Amino acid sequence: MLHKKTLLSTALVAGLGFLAFAASPAHAASTGTINFTGKVLADTCTISINGGPGTTVALPTVMTGAFGSVGAVAGTTSFTVGVSGCDANTTSAAMAFNGANIDGTTGNLKNTTTTGGSNVQVQLLNSSNAVINASTQANAPTIAISGGSGTTGMKAQYIATAASTTAGLVTSSVGFTLTYQ
Repeated sequence: MLHKKTLLSTALVAGLGFLAFAASPAHAASTGTINFTGKVLADTCTISINGGPGTTVALPTVMTGAFGSVGAVAGTTSFTVGVSGCDANTTSAAMAFNGANIDGTTGNLKNTTTTGGSNVQVQLLNSSNAVINASTQANAPTIAISGGSGTTGMKAQYIATAASTTAGLVTSSVGFTLTYQ
């Protein structure tokens, strides 16, 4: 009887072992290919503001009465940002603004003059007249480039940050970086 139990136990273990291997589905190895493409461009383009090397956009003189409420704008001034001498394979340049003069809340440019002109900032607009938030880069322009050059139109304007403004000078600046494609 003992011999029958051992034989039965051995048969059960062998059978269960076979079932364990047989129950496992066969796994086939999958393969694939990853392709890469890219572009290497020559050094950066030459940047111009209003067609020249100068980088100052002169806003017009406006009266304090032009600002009757928060968000009132005045002195809208058009200007261009252009690039030339770009690699022939360059198709666009995306602008991104930077610098300490950007108001993190409004995305406008702070007035850095300490003598008067309080409660006023400088607001940027793209070529579609959409307000650019220089903090988040919302509506920041992309310059289309063809034949090694391109231009985009922009605007700058005063914007009131309070219902009452005071007379004085307004000065600001903003840096920008172009990312080429």
